[in-house]
Amino acid sequence: MSSDIQLTLFDDTNSNPRDLIPTNAKIPIAPGTYNNITELAQDCNQCHRCGLGDNRTHAVVGRGHLQAPIMLIGEAPGQNEDETGLPFVGRSGQLLEKILASVNLTTEQDIYIANINKCRPPKNRAPNPDEMAACIPYLLEQIRLVDPKIILLTGATAVKGITGDKRGITKIRGQWLEWEGRLCMAIFHPSYLLRNPSKEVGKPKWLMWQDIQAVRTKLDELTIN
Repeated sequence: MSSDIQLTLFDDTNSNPRDLIPTNAKIPIAPGTYNNITELAQDCNQCHRCGLGDNRTHAVVGRGHLQAPIMLIGEAPGQNEDETGLPFVGRSGQLLEKILASVNLTTEQDIYIANINKCRPPKNRAPNPDEMAACIPYLLEQIRLVDPKIILLTGATAVKGITGDKRGITKIRGQWLEWEGRLCMAIFHPSYLLRNPSKEVGKPKWLMWQDIQAVRTKLDELTIN
């Protein structure tokens, strides 16, 4: 961090240094910046750390249980999410809820859902590296506040954004990874499953069924221990 940013952050004339966070991607978001998700959401909804904020309808911060044992992280909002302010609410979200329900997991008790980026990229493209870098500090604070036992990384962008792993999702899905002392698993994005609907053995939907069962088993083990 440069000295001029330090002076800006801690200058006595600035009564609330947090006010600078939503306007400048160079201002860091240190662990402990937010006391709760409500505070974080307020900053996300006025954020312009990257250009995506210029055209959003709503920032899409998260939904689900705020102390969930599992946190699911996707890529970025689509049109339905931008309109509602909630992640995974379109066809992908409906399929996701069915997948979770198949092993008795719900957003009311077990799951908190967030994205790498809080604002919708144009034409639903993947967020670029600068956009991801500007927004991920918010996500890291969400992870700290929710404090999940397991993190599910939904799609390659989520995997790369959190772990830095650039391998394709088909190569690493279903494997337990460790990141910052937390158990993570890469899984297929529901939109990929919608494009590949076959339930034959070895196909994406079949693989997803294996993965979500493994997640359920691991959560039960962690809860018992």
